[in-house]
Amino acid sequence: MNRSIYRLSVIFLSINMLAACASLSTPAQDPSLTPFQPVGNTATPSQTPVPSATATPVTPTSTLTPTATLTPTLPPVPAVWADEAVPDGLRERLQREGWQWVDDPQKAWVRVEMDEGSIEWVYALAAPFSTVTDEVSLDELKGAWAGQGSAAFANKPLLVSPSTLALFSRLWGAPADGAVSVAGDDELLERAWADQPAWAIVPFEQLEPRWKVLRVDGQSPYSKEFDPAAYPLTARFALRGETARLEQFAAAGGGTTLTNRDPQRMTVVLLTGTTALVRATGDKMESLGMTYPAQDIRDWLLEPDFTHVSNEVSFISTCPNADPLQKNLMFCSRPEYIELLDYIDVDLVELSGNHNNDWGRTAFSNSLDMYRERGWQWFAGGSNYEEARQALKIEHNGNKLAFIGCNWAGPPSVWATNDEPGAAQCDYEWLEAELPNLRAEGYIPVFTFQHTEVYIPKGSDMQRRDFTRMAEAGATIVSGSQAHFPQGFKFTNNAYIHYGLGNLFFDQMDTPVDGTRREFLDRHIFYDGRYIGTELLTAMLEDYARPRPMTEAERAEFLAYIFEASDW
Repeated sequence: MNRSIYRLSVIFLSINMLAACASLSTPAQDPSLTPFQPVGNTATPSQTPVPSATATPVTPTSTLTPTATLTPTLPPVPAVWADEAVPDGLRERLQREGWQWVDDPQKAWVRVEMDEGSIEWVYALAAPFSTVTDEVSLDELKGAWAGQGSAAFANKPLLVSPSTLALFSRLWGAPADGAVSVAGDDELLERAWADQPAWAIVPFEQLEPRWKVLRVDGQSPYSKEFDPAAYPLTARFALRGETARLEQFAAAGGGTTLTNRDPQRMTVVLLTGTTALVRATGDKMESLGMTYPAQDIRDWLLEPDFTHVSNEVSFISTCPNADPLQKNLMFCSRPEYIELLDYIDVDLVELSGNHNNDWGRTAFSNSLDMYRERGWQWFAGGSNYEEARQALKIEHNGNKLAFIGCNWAGPPSVWATNDEPGAAQCDYEWLEAELPNLRAEGYIPVFTFQHTEVYIPKGSDMQRRDFTRMAEAGATIVSGSQAHFPQGFKFTNNAYIHYGLGNLFFDQMDTPVDGTRREFLDRHIFYDGRYIGTELLTAMLEDYARPRPMTEAERAEFLAYIFEASDW
């Protein structure tokens, strides 16, 4: 009982002491007043009113410091983070002045993630250029990734770079042990050539002429009809971040829609072999229609941005009807035969041929007038010597191309003079000065030869000497237009050499030797100011006039034969 009374006394005393303390403290502020707000404009400012002592006390609100898990502390400079699967080439394209890369996505202003977004990165299945195989299925490719091998490539591992390995491991899962071999981007090509047959997965921007691009499920990034959305080797990435940060990032780099294969930066040029609309070919045109020779390959000829023909025979109205049994080699074409070249939408006419002056220089001049009327451009020949030797310069989709060529074989009557039309005579010393000049101006030189005629697949000693000389002087492509018999290849000084393409439209049905029916059409691809590769189209001549696409078996046999004779 006494203990209870004692407790009550202590509580009562404590309450009184608290009340006394409260009466001595500063009164609580009235929340309806703002003590620091200025009063009205008077000559003498009023004294700040004293808040009422009876006002309800206000509990101050403390300021919370965010933790890293809630609101990360961003670096003081703009920062970007990328998923490990983002390829090296894309990282380079995403460089922004003043932006830095960070390893922690929580500290990034902008993140590059592997997801459906505005960035497309295209890869190619590639092999050494001397590879006969043209296509594999996606199932076969993914089977090789999974360790099942591929008979087409002797069950050897796929070659990939570290960043390509990371990306496709995300797309397809980790590869089986021994299914891939990893090498640096700058090592893949040499590794592939040293260990043929071999194949590699390569980003499109890293393609170069010694690679052959294989189709996957019928699709190739070299095709102008290419659909990246339907292509199985397209990777997609998205940019993530606050809207303001993304806008800042886009403004710093010219946008956020990126790709390594923009069709607006690509140019396709088709180089072809000999065209001579005479003898049996002309006779077939007269009996079966002027466009008969191109009916089976017209799509090939219409598809490129620029289609080239080396027309070796001039048009003249006094030319008689074609005689399939003509014995002499003095050739002319009737003016109506040009309908065939209209039909295939020719863009570039090479005039280095041996027969354009057979019916006199008037026939040559008349042909130039016909080309001019159609808006066609020409090179390696012209109305006089100076015009004939000058390069034809073309700019397309940001690619600067210079077409230049000459006639080495003669005879002298075919060469242009100071005031008469004809082919450009080869002047190697002048060319060795001019080709570097063209490169210095930013042009990619494409050089075509009317060289010696040999009916063998291997380049002759003189061909190898002179073609290599032009490549070493600065030509990016050196192509033989003289060949009636298709010939082999060489790469030198990072240039592509094709000693001879064979005929396009000419009547040699395995005469004077077997093999003249077979034809190459070289489809060259240029991208973003670089020559990146060539696709070989192959045809077989029928009916003395009409080339058709080779069958799969014919093509495989032909490629193996020519590759065996090439200077690798």
